Amino acid sequence: MVFKRLLGSLGVGAPTVDTVLDPAPVLPGGTLTGQVHLKGGQADFDIEHITLELVARVEAEHEDGESEGVVVFDRFTVGGGFRLGAEEPRSVPFRVALPWETPITELYGQPLGIVLGVRTELAVAGAKDKGDLDQLTVTALPVQEAVLEAFGQLGFGFKSADLEYGHIGGTGQQLPFYQEIELVPAPEYAHRLNEVELTFLAAPGGLDVILEGDKRGGLFSSGQDAVTRFTVGHHDVRDWTAEVEGWVRQLLDHHATYGAHSAYGAHSTYGHGTPYTDHGHHGHHDDHRSGPGVGTAVAAGAAGLAVGVVGGVVAAEVVDEVGDFFEGEDEEEDEG
Repeated sequence: MVFKRLLGSLGVGAPTVDTVLDPAPVLPGGTLTGQVHLKGGQADFDIEHITLELVARVEAEHEDGESEGVVVFDRFTVGGGFRLGAEEPRSVPFRVALPWETPITELYGQPLGIVLGVRTELAVAGAKDKGDLDQLTVTALPVQEAVLEAFGQLGFGFKSADLEYGHIGGTGQQLPFYQEIELVPAPEYAHRLNEVELTFLAAPGGLDVILEGDKRGGLFSSGQDAVTRFTVGHHDVRDWTAEVEGWVRQLLDHHATYGAHSAYGAHSTYGHGTPYTDHGHHGHHDDHRSGPGVGTAVAAGAAGLAVGVVGGVVAAEVVDEVGDFFEGEDEEEDEG
């Protein structure tokens, strides 16, 4: 990011801050590294702390419809307790561990439309200002990649991805939101499924794979949602195509393992600076899939998720949306 003056609570002539993340994408649960570059202001300043916030753009459902907002989902103090001289340059390196449930923002280098950022907070003489916001790129864990590749081999296509505010009941979910990856069913299943929504909940010992299928209704029956959950290890060696095919068949045969109120129950309020109060999350969420949102659709063909993602115009729209988010955040900070 370009050096940015902290004109808010710190005043004119304050230090500037520029956080530079190392360029390689990081994995969920992996180590994020980089440096915070400081440049002294017009006088000496005591730097009380330098804090990095992980932020995400998240969708929420509530009684009045839907909304989007920014959720802070982790904070790290990476430096502070020193005096920065006038015009003095100083760099503070950092290494921090991302939460295991951090969403993936790209697959095989293709952006998914998920917006994550690292925001830098500088505290000087009792005043705080968030002076820098940088885009965070997170790529899939090997087992996540294997599962998604298996779906692709079975003929499923990538439709979109988004972050949903709420908690999936009956799981050990830690973050106040979860990622949904929407898949278009393979032709073999298209007569029985409208779409499949996939959620990964990773942890140090492995991850849960939660599948929700929007099932098609017959002539005299309405459609319904079915939910199944599977646990895999990070280093499992399986025939993933056969494994995932079995999961899909279980999903189709499964009607009541998780009901609307038990599997997607209301979440508890999360107190890390989230813009939402307690909106809760409803069991049926096929009513908020129309139109592009934070998970702007990235087209994919039935040839597979790995090779079927189409770049070009749609990918450019995703990049523009991510850029607009960061520019908008910077403008809000400037106004504040």
